[in-house]
Amino acid sequence: MSTTTSATTRAGGHRNETVIVFALSLAAMVVSMMQTLPVPILGLIRSDLGTTTANVSWVTTATLLSAAVFTPLLGRFGDQHGKKPTLVAVLGVMVAGSVIAALASSLPLLLLGRVLQGAATAIFPLALSVLREEVRPQKLPGAMALVSGTLAFGSGLALVATGLLTSGSDADYRNAFWMATGFAVLALLAVVFLVPATRHKTGGRTDFLGALTLGIALLLLLLPISQGHEWGWASGRTLGSFAGAVVMTAVWVFTELKVREPLVDMRMFVHRPVLMANLAGILVGFGMFANFLGVSYLVQMPKALTGYGFDASILRASVEFLLPGAIVSLLASPIGGQLVRHRGPRAALAVAAALGAAGFGWLALDHGHTASVIGAGLIVGAAVSFGYAAMPAVIMASVPHHQSGIANGINSISRSTGSAIGSAIVTTILASKTIEHLPAGVPALPAESGFTLTFAIGAVAFGLVAVISGIGLRGTHGPRTAATGAAAPVAASTGTASAQPSGRRCGVRREGRRLTGPHRITGATLSSRPGSRRTRGGTRGRLHSFTRRASPHRRGPEVPG
Repeated sequence: MSTTTSATTRAGGHRNETVIVFALSLAAMVVSMMQTLPVPILGLIRSDLGTTTANVSWVTTATLLSAAVFTPLLGRFGDQHGKKPTLVAVLGVMVAGSVIAALASSLPLLLLGRVLQGAATAIFPLALSVLREEVRPQKLPGAMALVSGTLAFGSGLALVATGLLTSGSDADYRNAFWMATGFAVLALLAVVFLVPATRHKTGGRTDFLGALTLGIALLLLLLPISQGHEWGWASGRTLGSFAGAVVMTAVWVFTELKVREPLVDMRMFVHRPVLMANLAGILVGFGMFANFLGVSYLVQMPKALTGYGFDASILRASVEFLLPGAIVSLLASPIGGQLVRHRGPRAALAVAAALGAAGFGWLALDHGHTASVIGAGLIVGAAVSFGYAAMPAVIMASVPHHQSGIANGINSISRSTGSAIGSAIVTTILASKTIEHLPAGVPALPAESGFTLTFAIGAVAFGLVAVISGIGLRGTHGPRTAATGAAAPVAASTGTASAQPSGRRCGVRREGRRLTGPHRITGATLSSRPGSRRTRGGTRGRLHSFTRRASPHRRGPEVPG
């Protein structure tokens, strides 16, 4: 009887994990859709609202800046006060923003809706934190990879769906935002009914001063990156904004070092695996957007005037050239999860680097044939998926439980920053390299060499990812066993909160120094509070303290002194 009950409990738990991963994957997909959704319809928005190209570019910039401000704050807020309530609130804000954008009859109102949609970027780091609580350690890498893979898929899906909805002669860009509203409502309902209540809350005060200074620093950094091609890269506004970003970064660091409960623990921020994951996030985000924009612009070029291109419409560019790569990104995510589980995130990142460099190299050498453009896009799509699978795994294995939300929030911002840089560089290159002697009345068109350079830079970016994997992450192992700052909430003897599978070898810290040799630790993660039997979130269990020996009954073999 007891065996039957136990088997039933395990089966129910496994089904529960599946629906949780489904709900969070849907939410993450919707987040990525919000970022790329307006890209194909900026021209329609400009015409409908009677504004300029410079003004309509704020439709994408507003979301980016909003994400930069709110993602770290909401990630930390979720750590402190509960992931699910924060997730539900943020999804509600995204629904409201989507409705406002769909109903907007003026540019300021549309920008308000886009700002609210941008706040939803915090959903992704919060989703990863929920996975860390609810999914068994041995299944966690695959679950994180699947949720991460939906980011690249959602970005491509938004481009395709927007192309379909605006392909007619009487196209209305608002249809795309109504579609976004529908997806946002579905994600909200899925999280409300399928995601369990938060079990771990650290409590404490929210560092609003740290959030303010970090937000201003990111605004001053991302604003000139996204608007530099309009302002001029050597203009006073651009250079002044970059200088202000440097000053505000220094102010933010000073603030975080002084407050008792900082928004971002500086020791965590500069911890080598975390720092390398964030640098990789910038490069992979750059590569993803360079591929989206570069291929989209390339295939729409009129071959009769330029000598290259495929004369594709927005719809054909989305469905034929971008959708296959987006589908591969989703299909490759479980493979990336298995690679992370069995070989580690460093190996997954190395594979991502090799695939990305190969895909962009192929595009740079041959972008004149349909098969080449689609085939290279498939390879880049798989590379982005593997990269997105590896980075959260590095983060989760390197930070204590109570810093999961903020650490993944910073990593999300790094990817958004990379996307902004990719957009700015692609736009600048294509605008600076134009075809001469075009017929009168024909607008300036980019020269083919601009696309070749764009794809070559993409290959270099993934080459730098290989350097990070080979050198930057060399010598990194399992999760950090000690929490910096406040004590980390940890799981009980079930070990569900651990980012590391039961039985994984890791180092054990004792009184500030590392014991020699690897030692097998099973069950719960380690507590930074000697003798602690209760986590801050209320989970009971016998927790391992930083003593000389591990209990042979609950933690595996003794650790030799």
